[in-house]
Amino acid sequence: MKYIEQAFRENWIAPLGPNVNGFEEALSSYCGAKHAAALSSGTAAIHLALIMLGVQAGDEVLTSTFTFSATINPIIYQGAVPVLIDSETDTWNMDPDLLEKTIQDRRKQGKRPKAIIVVHLYGMPAKMDRIQDIADRYNIPLIEDAAEALGARYDGKALGTFGLMGVLSFNGNKIITTSGGGALISDEKKLIDQARFLATQARDKAVHYQHTQLGYNYRMSNILAGIGRGQMEALDSMVHRRREINTWYRQVLKEVPGLVFHTEPSEQYQSNFWLTCILLDPRKCGTDREGLRLALEKDNIESRPLWKPMHLQPVYSSFPAYVNGNSEKLFQDGLCLPSGSNLKEEDLARILDVLLREFRL
Repeated sequence: MKYIEQAFRENWIAPLGPNVNGFEEALSSYCGAKHAAALSSGTAAIHLALIMLGVQAGDEVLTSTFTFSATINPIIYQGAVPVLIDSETDTWNMDPDLLEKTIQDRRKQGKRPKAIIVVHLYGMPAKMDRIQDIADRYNIPLIEDAAEALGARYDGKALGTFGLMGVLSFNGNKIITTSGGGALISDEKKLIDQARFLATQARDKAVHYQHTQLGYNYRMSNILAGIGRGQMEALDSMVHRRREINTWYRQVLKEVPGLVFHTEPSEQYQSNFWLTCILLDPRKCGTDREGLRLALEKDNIESRPLWKPMHLQPVYSSFPAYVNGNSEKLFQDGLCLPSGSNLKEEDLARILDVLLREFRL
């Protein structure tokens, strides 16, 4: 409220002002990136990243199939072709082996992928050492979709800072929120300056309104950035609470046979556990993903299946896909459990009551 009241008091309502500057500085400092641009959404950030990499109609962009559609849509905005790549089973993120095979196969077909977008799913870091090595060896710019991963780290380094550009989201369901919003982060000042220019309708420096490039209305408002500044002050405590809730689920469900958690493969990986996700083997658990979801819903407790892979989505089914069956299996067996940082003990007690009944514990 302090930052919002300041914005009204000083009459900074427009998509610029002290809160926008302060929020960008807080994001840069927290992530260890040199520069940040506060934008209207994570989708806008991906779109601007692709524009600045020169992605055009007919170009190919390699990306994860196991993700939300917002990762893919900006590729299509540019008239480009998403090439969908399946997951590995350790982190559920893009399979580095399959990524390299895809690049080699596309090259044999005379294609030169213009970019790679890797997603850090549910706040779990992808295998960034291998993926970054592949991107560097084949000289393909790497964009990190860290929309779900603010506060997560790989080898102690913030997600979104490995590739040329990183994308963050502050949508209402994210670990912190500005109600709607996103950011693009990078160590390259020129890229972030260009992102800000494009995001404010690409208005040239002139007394009159002049435009030599196509622009977009993608900047974050000073009011929403004020919310973001306040949220940044609570981010570490929110990450701590998400990890605490994840530990609670592991403890209460440790005796359930055939139940597997989305788990950090080693100390190298530090997830923010944006969502606690599980896989259910109905032959051992006594219930399946849908059975548990409906049991929770009956008590007015929301849970959701894992992402339906993009190559199974009707709107994307015609695009090239390199699959191994992992994401389809994850979608079939996986469930996201209630994980909000604001869950109270009485909320957890209600959830536990359903879990105990459903798993007959």
